[in-house]
Amino acid sequence: MRQLALATLVAFVLVGCQTTPSPEAPIDDKSGAAGSGTGGASTAGTGGSGVGGTNVPSTSVGAGGAGSGGNPLRDPNNILSKRSVFFEFDSFAVSDQYRPLVEAHARYLAGNQSARATIQGNTDERGSREYNIALGQRRADSIKRMMVLVGVRDNQVETVSYGKEKPRNAGHDETAYSENRRGDIVHAGE
Repeated sequence: MRQLALATLVAFVLVGCQTTPSPEAPIDDKSGAAGSGTGGASTAGTGGSGVGGTNVPSTSVGAGGAGSGGNPLRDPNNILSKRSVFFEFDSFAVSDQYRPLVEAHARYLAGNQSARATIQGNTDERGSREYNIALGQRRADSIKRMMVLVGVRDNQVETVSYGKEKPRNAGHDETAYSENRRGDIVHAGE
């Protein structure tokens, strides 16, 4: 009952803090299918550019396949190898297309109680240093809240904000900005 009340409270806070309206999808949707994504969203991968529509692979979260050495975090065919959640400008709401990715990492952590992760919040270069540190923290915290709602223990996930200090793309255009507005999921020991 307490968890239900907490989940409801968090849902109200997240909905009330959104800067743009977005359709709500249930957090427990385990279909693994990603939305078609609109706007300036980027790929869920951890490297390179890939700005545009996003398709988060719908692979299992279990043991890794060929080439991974049994580690699903390193298997390029496993959704757990994808680590970045991208955000719209001036937003910290996790879009529906990244929910399967966040849920997969949450299920991995919940199933491996000794596993730990850090979520690194990042922003593009626009805005003051202080504003971007705060926005990066809100982005990291929103990913963590979603993971906790799926079943991750609070002490398994830490959050940190780098603001605009660690850009993925050093450019100064919308393509670069969209690659830099992200939260990166980093598992301990990597």
